[in-house]
Amino acid sequence: MAAQYEIRADYDTDTIVVYQAYAPAIADAALRAGRFVAPFSFHRMTWIKPSLPWLMHRSNWARKPGQERVLAVRMTREGWEEALSQAVLTTADPAAVAQAAVHVQWDPERSLRGAALNHYSIQVGIGRRLIRTFTDDWIVGLTDLTPQVRKAAALTRTGHAAQARRLFPAERVYPLPRSLDGLLAPGG
Repeated sequence: MAAQYEIRADYDTDTIVVYQAYAPAIADAALRAGRFVAPFSFHRMTWIKPSLPWLMHRSNWARKPGQERVLAVRMTREGWEEALSQAVLTTADPAAVAQAAVHVQWDPERSLRGAALNHYSIQVGIGRRLIRTFTDDWIVGLTDLTPQVRKAAALTRTGHAAQARRLFPAERVYPLPRSLDGLLAPGG
């Protein structure tokens, strides 16, 4: 895919980290159980994002109501790639999008200060048909990043964005299998 649409993430040989922001009740229950449990909804799409800066922008640094807690969700790369193999771009034919198990959209990546950058970040919506597979089979760990996020937000607000950046894991280009390139590329 074009560099403008590369997936950037924290990953190792077996896993990738994606991020989600939740209300405290959902985050606390998930962290206690080590996996998503009620009050997490298994009946609606859940969006995962491999870009922590984009999630910070989206959740207003964990200050948006219902998004006060930030979780790092470590999932298998096999699961990540399986989800992507079932994806339909949200800009595709509406009938195809309505039937898709997984939705993908690309939004401008964000700097720590919220400015749009010249490349895009992928958002992946896991639909109802795959939620249980995602939560029960693909997730290998959950980590609460809320304290780290709040510290980074304070540093950024006080003009110390470089220090804030050091609190986040390095995100590098994910080696996407060629079979998924055309499926995920806008206009591809």
